[in-house]
Amino acid sequence: MWLPILGLFIGILLGIGFAFPLPAIYAEYLSIAVLAGLDSILGGWRAGLEGKFKSNVLLSGFFVNAAMAALLAYLGDLLGLDLYLAAVIVFGLRIFNNISSIRRGLLERYNIRKHHKNQQPSSDSQITEEQISTKTQK
Repeated sequence: MWLPILGLFIGILLGIGFAFPLPAIYAEYLSIAVLAGLDSILGGWRAGLEGKFKSNVLLSGFFVNAAMAALLAYLGDLLGLDLYLAAVIVFGLRIFNNISSIRRGLLERYNIRKHHKNQQPSSDSQITEEQISTKTQK
């Protein structure tokens, strides 16, 4: 659990320490890439909570979504339209949907643990992650 957080922290420090100028023309593409990454990360977290996580789905989803959104933005540039806004709206909706599902999943896990703890106060009975995942999938 700590390894992704450490990687994020190191990435932020490297980004701050080695800042480089980015032409304004790439701002639309960068915003779509960030949203695609955030959508994939939250989708993976959601799938993990639901017990359905598959790394190949996470990676392929990230690259395919980012490529399609970048293609949409590029076609919009060619046509003189702001088509990247469509990708921004879709990714925004997906991100908020994933966040709400993650929140509900975490609250269900918390309530299951709280309920289990109230039913069996002995310290030697621990609820396992497998029991939690089967109860949250029902």
